[in-house]
Amino acid sequence: MTFYLPGFRSFPKLWKSTPYFELGPASSPVSLFLVVTGNQHRWFSVKSTSLPNDKAMNLLVAKARALKKGSDRNRQVSPDHYFAAGAAKKRSQVSSNPQHRDHALPRVRALQLPTKPLNSEEWNKLKEEFSGKASFEDWVISQMVRSCSSIDVAKSLLAWVAAKNNGIVGYNLLVKYLSLCVSHKQTSEVIDVYEIMKAKYKCLESGANTLLIRGLVHSDRWREALLLLGDIKKVMVPSKRNYNDCIKGALLHQDVNMAWSLYQELVGHNLIPLLETLKAFFDFGKDINDDHYSNKLLDILLYLRNNQLYPGESFAHSIKAWFESIPGRQWKGQFTTIQKSGRCSSCGRILESIHLSPEEYEFLKEKIMRDVIDGGDQYKKTTPQELKRFENFVNSCPPFDIVLDGLNVAKMFPKGRESQTLLDVVSQLAQQNLQLLVLGRKHMLIPSSRWRKDEMEQVQSSEDDPFLLYATLNSGNHCKFITKDLMRDHKACLPDARTQHLFFKWQQGHQLAIMKGLKRSKLTLQNPLSYDTVVQTTGDSWHIPYDEDLVQRSSYEVPTKWLCLQGKAQAPAPC
Repeated sequence: MTFYLPGFRSFPKLWKSTPYFELGPASSPVSLFLVVTGNQHRWFSVKSTSLPNDKAMNLLVAKARALKKGSDRNRQVSPDHYFAAGAAKKRSQVSSNPQHRDHALPRVRALQLPTKPLNSEEWNKLKEEFSGKASFEDWVISQMVRSCSSIDVAKSLLAWVAAKNNGIVGYNLLVKYLSLCVSHKQTSEVIDVYEIMKAKYKCLESGANTLLIRGLVHSDRWREALLLLGDIKKVMVPSKRNYNDCIKGALLHQDVNMAWSLYQELVGHNLIPLLETLKAFFDFGKDINDDHYSNKLLDILLYLRNNQLYPGESFAHSIKAWFESIPGRQWKGQFTTIQKSGRCSSCGRILESIHLSPEEYEFLKEKIMRDVIDGGDQYKKTTPQELKRFENFVNSCPPFDIVLDGLNVAKMFPKGRESQTLLDVVSQLAQQNLQLLVLGRKHMLIPSSRWRKDEMEQVQSSEDDPFLLYATLNSGNHCKFITKDLMRDHKACLPDARTQHLFFKWQQGHQLAIMKGLKRSKLTLQNPLSYDTVVQTTGDSWHIPYDEDLVQRSSYEVPTKWLCLQGKAQAPAPC
């Protein structure tokens, strides 16, 4: 049952005309599918909808060229794992052009900000030198906020403005001065501005309230920040930053019950707490020997697990310090890594499997069929009738072992010939007695050196993801797929966090990656993860993935560093 391709130097020769499809024009992005099983292969095709309009196509082509340039620069990098933290940055480093940023900024003549307080004459002279179109006072205070200037210099500006306007300072200037006071943590100044604004304005907008909350929580009048939070609630749901400041203020002033009440209110609004908010609870917990408080902290860890959140490195240190401060349990924490087998390098335990249970798999399959394949936006590229034809085709085949996005695979190595790259991949996979399905486009049948550049740029706007998802899921939990596409759009179509987590978990366990250049004699495939990358516990142990401070992790990537915590039960006291 081994599949060989004797006598074929390129895929155009292999892809000969068959009764399974009618060849369309070269520019037509008609889908075609190659089934490989043993020495047999057969084709299936569906006709696509019309091409996008010229404007949309030009935009897609421009994006495709930009992506190609990025991949050309970084194709030699081989990250540790496709979903590992920092892998995307290594694969495609985004370069910034400072000239573009300069053109985007309004050009005004450079004006040196004062470094010491000025009197009225000095401020008048500085205003005469100003050539910008904006208000001089607004421009100066904005620059002061941006450069975190001295409070005394800013106060002299406000005094000059007040002297010119019968003691009146405008709302915008007060708010920006307040921002500067908050950044310098000048609590007394924050309170002074608060009293002025309270006397002058019946109500404040949310930006001013947010600044006042942040400034007041560090003072003895911190409870007035809660009143301001209540003012925000009258018109809108407060931000998680508002809640964060009030919670940290409550903990700072030892009002634990208020802190937990605000936390419950925060999550009750379906807001994801800031990690610094959760870290504050663990930092405070080191000084508390209370089982009720400890249980709440463990609930936070489970919240991280259920929402697939990862603490930062500083937060991980706080978690470790809290565990090790618990009396009686003798917890010991170590920062470690997880082996490819899923075994912790520190304690030797095997982490939870990445593979879904049969119940989870069926649940996810139903959700993807309903919300992504039947209810998503894929009909912009195809039609329900075409997708139905493909479903009937897949259902008539034995379950596949691997589904390949043919065009995606063919373009993984820009210097190689697309047809030869795809031929190498299919040939070597087929030699393993695997049932393969290759998804492609009909114009790939046209003989050419690289399937012609303009056609390849056009075809990058065509997506076979719904077909790939359906064929892979329909084949069963054993089936893997190969594509560089991370399917973030399809994940976003799923209705809730649990389903999105299951989709990402399934994706990590089933998406194969070709990470190195192809040699004619060998194909390098990276196997999927074998373990789940969420907070895990067995009761007497915890394993917590965390983000390293210097690693830039994309939203679809997972950390590679872990905190391992092992505890021992307290020995009974001697009789």
